[in-house]
Amino acid sequence: MRLLHTADWHIGRRLHGFDLTAEQQQAFEQIESIAQQEQVDGLIIAGDLYDRSAPAEAAVRQLNQMLQQLNLTDKLPIYAISGNHDSSVRLATGTPWFPQTNFYLYTDLQQAFTPIEVADTQIFLLPYFEPFAAQQYFHDESLQHLDQAVAAVITQMKTLFTPGKRHILVAHFFVSGSLQTDSETQLTVGGLAAVPLDLLADFDYVALGHLHGKDALQAQNACYSGSPVKFSLSEAKQNKGVYIIDTETLTRTFHPLTPLRDVQQITASFAELTNPQFYQAQKQDDYIGVTLTDKKPIPNVLTQLRQLYPNLISLTRAEGFEAQFAYQGENGQQLRHKDPLELLADFYEQVAQEELTDQQRQWAAAALKIANKEEQ
Repeated sequence: MRLLHTADWHIGRRLHGFDLTAEQQQAFEQIESIAQQEQVDGLIIAGDLYDRSAPAEAAVRQLNQMLQQLNLTDKLPIYAISGNHDSSVRLATGTPWFPQTNFYLYTDLQQAFTPIEVADTQIFLLPYFEPFAAQQYFHDESLQHLDQAVAAVITQMKTLFTPGKRHILVAHFFVSGSLQTDSETQLTVGGLAAVPLDLLADFDYVALGHLHGKDALQAQNACYSGSPVKFSLSEAKQNKGVYIIDTETLTRTFHPLTPLRDVQQITASFAELTNPQFYQAQKQDDYIGVTLTDKKPIPNVLTQLRQLYPNLISLTRAEGFEAQFAYQGENGQQLRHKDPLELLADFYEQVAQEELTDQQRQWAAAALKIANKEEQ
């Protein structure tokens, strides 16, 4: 069997307010093309089909069209699970008749114990769940943490293994040893944490979702496909794509996707950014995060840069607040005993590289006087 492994579509996602519908549609069309060219026997989607539990109507319509294209038009089997961004209840709508077209979408823990038998392979679909669901299923309140719950789940799954067949697990969680970016929700609430990699050792392949980079985990039998679209500046250097898995040889091949608009981080001075030779060499249609190296304030800097970089998504200073105060040599207690106006003057001088004017000092003193009266 040959399977395409993808995950974390996050349909409905926005990037700093910018609509990513076109980017997600273009990535989907590439995934469909790869599936056809590689003549795969099915697609794995390892969770987070939507970006939120209550997706907008446009997002629902877009995902429905994608799934219908793959399953009903292209006649490709789909093996999918719900992720932590999905609403399992909403996503489960229609699932009773999905298997009639070889569309398997598991959204409830108990479904994980019904493996899908295909040719030489058993596919176990494990949707995202919290420990409480495992406590209820196993009638065991000692399953307080995710690693304990997953251990119980996998122990039962292994009793269902058919000897001589390949065993594939599709799951959506954080595996210990993985690398994370700031666009991914950490599973730390309510006792949720990392799943030890050794719990997955008995599966021939584990198709993971949740982390958006394909290199987040280096393991022989498990990997993240990563998201098909970049969702934050922290993903700017990631190569997006999908994996093709061969269950006979247990080899996986990465197929890259070309972004409609890329995400890039630029660190430069305002003079460089506004130099025609510099900005004309950039892909100005990309989503760009700028880190300014200038030390002095620049009037209307955001407005001026947006005229040259219309998809500017972030503007920061190379030397931020924390960096500015890191070398002052004063501890918190010393700072608390300093006069507020003195602190303000120090801070302004470090950020603006110039002293407060007399007028600014008068404004600050007046504001402080009002604040002190309100506290009394």
